[in-house]
Amino acid sequence: MKRQVLLLAAAVTFLCPAGARASVVYEVIDLGTLGGDYSAAYSINDAGEIVGWARNSKGYRRATLFDPSGAGNNIDLGTLAGWESWANSINNAGQIVGWAENTQFDWRATLFDPTGAGNNLDLGTLGHTESEALCINNKGQIVGPSGSWGEDWLSTLFDPTGAGNNIALGTLGGDQSWAECINDAGRIVGSAQASQWHLRATLFDPTGAANNIDLGTLGGAWSEALFINDAGQIVGWGENSQGDWRATLFDPTGAGNNLDLGTLGGGDSYALSINDVGQIVGWAEDALDGSRATLFDPKGQGNNIDLNTLIDPASGWTLIEARDINNSGWIVGQGINPQGETHAFFLVPEPATFALLGLGALLLRKRRVRR
Repeated sequence: MKRQVLLLAAAVTFLCPAGARASVVYEVIDLGTLGGDYSAAYSINDAGEIVGWARNSKGYRRATLFDPSGAGNNIDLGTLAGWESWANSINNAGQIVGWAENTQFDWRATLFDPTGAGNNLDLGTLGHTESEALCINNKGQIVGPSGSWGEDWLSTLFDPTGAGNNIALGTLGGDQSWAECINDAGRIVGSAQASQWHLRATLFDPTGAANNIDLGTLGGAWSEALFINDAGQIVGWGENSQGDWRATLFDPTGAGNNLDLGTLGGGDSYALSINDVGQIVGWAEDALDGSRATLFDPKGQGNNIDLNTLIDPASGWTLIEARDINNSGWIVGQGINPQGETHAFFLVPEPATFALLGLGALLLRKRRVRR
């Protein structure tokens, strides 16, 4: 069974044989805006619900629940009585978190009303003026940073009731930290200062006792962990000895056996999300230093795929960044549409690919049941 899962995961990761990558694997859907000229999709759950932000007709950024059909029936999730907001994460229960401006125009970590009726919940801070919720897991646990502009920011496990019983997660001995993601087991990753300047990818102690683990780099000084899946696999970026920032699969033990996931021929890359099957997405620079939405080779052997090669070349799209991938292999991010505007996109696998991904998810569920 283990061998079957591994083989399936490899097939799912690459979607199609190397010689067939020029074929159309994904349909690209323009998710539109709220009447403005810009949007970005940040998170997709397993039901295909998508959140991010979009400009409205007045030019303000607003947290958005996108219509996945592309028909434009997007929902403005409102604010905390301020002007702007931003949605970062949606879980499988449809709970949405991000930030919203209050009447003082401070950014506050927010649990949004998904209906758009505006009954949004201010999650508070650690005594600072501002905060941001970056991730919510399927148990409703929420993490992000709390701080004030011009001052230190600290990783926070937020009280989801809004009562303010928020927990500071500490640093690596420095002054600042940022919690980016929490999985269903409650494991939290992000970055923390290990010295006066350098931020390091960090596995946080969720109790707040600050027994945090420095996940290291790729030989440089800086790194950041951006996502952890339910298998405990952690991705983000690390600086190498040449000063390049590279997409990284981190050693969760902190022993430093981190894997450089490479680029598309350029210098830099970021891994932004990993699903439970082990598929990794983000962006990488090509040989011309252009940013391209990327599906990374999880073995670090450089067989990375420019997602632009998996859509119809006649679509007119340039996919810049893949922000998230769900367990069905559906991908969201942002790119330049045929009209030249930067919009949120939704990549849906074509039927044959979808069938393979569905089988992979089924085998994964069976493996979990037997544990």
